[in-house]
Amino acid sequence: MATIQDFLLDCPIKKNFGIDCFGCGFQRSVVLLFEGEFLASIQMYPATIPIFSLWAFLILHLLFKFKKGAKVILGLFILCTTLIVTNYIFHFFYG
Repeated sequence: MATIQDFLLDCPIKKNFGIDCFGCGFQRSVVLLFEGEFLASIQMYPATIPIFSLWAFLILHLLFKFKKGAKVILGLFILCTTLIVTNYIFHFFYG
């Protein structure tokens, strides 16, 4: 019986150049999150939950036009970007 992990895509950057990209680990983190492994998901890719929060808030903002929605979206975007870059640098130097 096939599991979702059998359908994960290979990272073309890692496959061709042998280095991680900024998104390496996101798919596995999402799988762990859906399996209820929240801590393991955060350890795999810390920005997964904030990215989902950003997407959810963006959709809600498009539907309901929150008064300060743009500022919240900007804050979430900055948080996600900071987590992604920090995670990449950490994994680049500490494996």
